[in-house]
Amino acid sequence: MSVDTSYGGRSEEAVMSTHGSADTPFVVGGREFDSRLIVGTGKYPDNETMVRAIRASGTDMVTVAVRRVDLDRTREEGILHHLDPREFFLLANTAGCYTAEDAIRYARLARAAGFNEWLKLEVIGDETTLLPDTQATLEAARVLVAEGFKVMAYTNEDLITALRLEDAGCVAVMPLASPIGSGLGLLNPYYVRAIKERCDVPIVVDAGVGTASDACLTMEQGVDGVLMNTAIAAARDPVRMAAAMRDAVVAGRIAYLAGRMPTREVAVPSSPPLPG
Repeated sequence: MSVDTSYGGRSEEAVMSTHGSADTPFVVGGREFDSRLIVGTGKYPDNETMVRAIRASGTDMVTVAVRRVDLDRTREEGILHHLDPREFFLLANTAGCYTAEDAIRYARLARAAGFNEWLKLEVIGDETTLLPDTQATLEAARVLVAEGFKVMAYTNEDLITALRLEDAGCVAVMPLASPIGSGLGLLNPYYVRAIKERCDVPIVVDAGVGTASDACLTMEQGVDGVLMNTAIAAARDPVRMAAAMRDAVVAGRIAYLAGRMPTREVAVPSSPPLPG
């Protein structure tokens, strides 16, 4: 069964406008993107499924781990052969790097291989939890920003680190929802909201989203976008899950803009009592 990926022929912007006033655009490093969902390219059963899922997600920004893929675009078995840069904005990332030096080296390699100056910077500090090394990330960010990269930095949900990455010149800060590949969803919404409230650059939550309700809840915190890979690629039906994630991100953004009702510890009738 095919999955409808078109919002009934309407764009995401048109869907947003239908549900209230138009949203502010999603701009990263001076470039505007139509979708607030960013997706990765790893762990899919095959390249055909990967492309179908990416299209179903509605994304226009796709991450590629330069350390883990064949950078020769002519090889049909390689990921890059199937990703047309005229269709998708390809965002190189330094996944799998454990030192600042390694991340800097792979960022330079990506640029030499023909990627643009946008970069998702990821420096892992622990092999078991895959949590980021914030000190090494900050060190690498400063070097890469000075070299002209537009750095989108993956980090933990720590406000101080987020502020320092912004001060270092990163064009986006990407706090995790929960550990990479865990599917645990958003564990610390308060800290994510604090980062969004204090930082001026876009905040894109990255890692840990497991299903559509996680994506919706994350967007309800007011963040600018969500990046995910495993949640789509490891689903039983990646294409259908990608479409669900697309809708969830839009729904969460609309709910945030609408403003939720206040929570109370007592019941309040939906209809006021009749007078007398």
